Amino acid sequence: MQRAVPGTAMEMGLAFIGTGNNPPPTRAAAAALVAQLKFWLVDGSESSRANRMAGTAFVIRAVGAVLAFASQVLFAHWMGTFQFGVYVYVWTWVMLLTGVIDVGLSAAAQRFIPEYTQRKTGDLLRGFHAASRWLVLGVSSVIAVACVLAIMLLQPWFDDYERWPLYLACLALPVCGLLQVQAGIARAHNWVQLAQLPTYVIRHLLLIGLMGAAYLAAFPTDAVTAVLVSVASVWIIGIGQLVILNRKLASKIELGVKAYEVKNWLTLSLPMVMVDGFYLLLTYSSVLLLQLFQTPHDIAIYYAAEKTLALVAFVHFAVTQTTAHKFSQHHVAGEREKLSATLTHAIKLTFWPSLAATILVLIAGIPLLWLFGRDFVAGYPLMFIFAVGLLARAAVGPLAAFLNMIGEQRACAGVFAGAFAANVLLCLILIPSFGIFGAAISISSALVLESAALFFLTKRRIGLHGLIWGAPKDSGALQ
Repeated sequence: MQRAVPGTAMEMGLAFIGTGNNPPPTRAAAAALVAQLKFWLVDGSESSRANRMAGTAFVIRAVGAVLAFASQVLFAHWMGTFQFGVYVYVWTWVMLLTGVIDVGLSAAAQRFIPEYTQRKTGDLLRGFHAASRWLVLGVSSVIAVACVLAIMLLQPWFDDYERWPLYLACLALPVCGLLQVQAGIARAHNWVQLAQLPTYVIRHLLLIGLMGAAYLAAFPTDAVTAVLVSVASVWIIGIGQLVILNRKLASKIELGVKAYEVKNWLTLSLPMVMVDGFYLLLTYSSVLLLQLFQTPHDIAIYYAAEKTLALVAFVHFAVTQTTAHKFSQHHVAGEREKLSATLTHAIKLTFWPSLAATILVLIAGIPLLWLFGRDFVAGYPLMFIFAVGLLARAAVGPLAAFLNMIGEQRACAGVFAGAFAANVLLCLILIPSFGIFGAAISISSALVLESAALFFLTKRRIGLHGLIWGAPKDSGALQ
């Protein structure tokens, strides 16, 4: 007779078969759940490791999303709607530039680090760790200086309340670029906590603490103060992450000579930065275009509604962050079955939690917006419009990261460029007539277009199904 191995499905199944010594069914079910959880935590299969990393990233992003929401609520109360709208506009420029000033090397890290590790080329691995960060720091510093000169040149076009916040925001750009590439290196080594905690948890705690201290000390809590607090926060976490990352790399990678393939790195990374650039332009262009037609008060309402529903987006982000380098590993190794299974699994991990989170956030939408202030409740209908685009993106999961990792970054950039162009065109048509509702319709329509294009691109070029509906069953190739 076959014996039940501890911790297996057979043993857990036997717990429900009636014997005189069996515990009550509820206790047996709880014991089975605990046993399954323990097995999942120690299981060494690739799917379990991917699930654990995605789970860790999910928790960090969930906590980060709550903290980000709390910081935005508090800033809106401390600053008032108008000054909060100015701060949103200025910091949107910082977030837009942050996505491109790393020249794509944070995404390229997901490709080169697994490749160099698998090929056991330690000299190239050490070279990438060092040179990528110095290169990004130099480029982002040059861009920061260029932004200062641009603000000086365009100064007559800016309102008085915008100039100093814009100048001060330039101080954040060098360290924002460094944070990007350091996070990419950490993710490629499966150091999820180091990659995400500084930006998504610690930074928001610092924002709340520093701005709260300014408020209690009766300092002016305007856009200038908010930008200064934001700049200080990114510098603190950037330096801290640098120190910890260097220590972890020193303990994992042996000392030795460094080799550099800068031309090869940039050949791959520059198309990737086009992907990131167009993605961020698509994400933030609505806020920037609203500034041409609407007041900071309207921008603040739009931003609050968008960011409230963006609590859902952390699911997509968490899955992408923990699977991108897996796509690269399977592609380099020629493991098509594992590549397909990883993609299918990642789409499922993205869509169903996103759908559940969207429903919950929409149900709680009015109370959540009310936390910002009474005026912000006017943005509640916008959340339903945003939900269409977010769920369309969730339905194809991390397809953009997938295409980047298998060498289709140029085609992916083309998709985002088309979606960005569509969003700009729709914004220019709809915002003058429909205001913030026109901006919401524009971005949501562009996201639907983007998701459909990514699906058809993956189907035509790779022959894989990149949609939650009609996807093949997991083949078990990840086990």
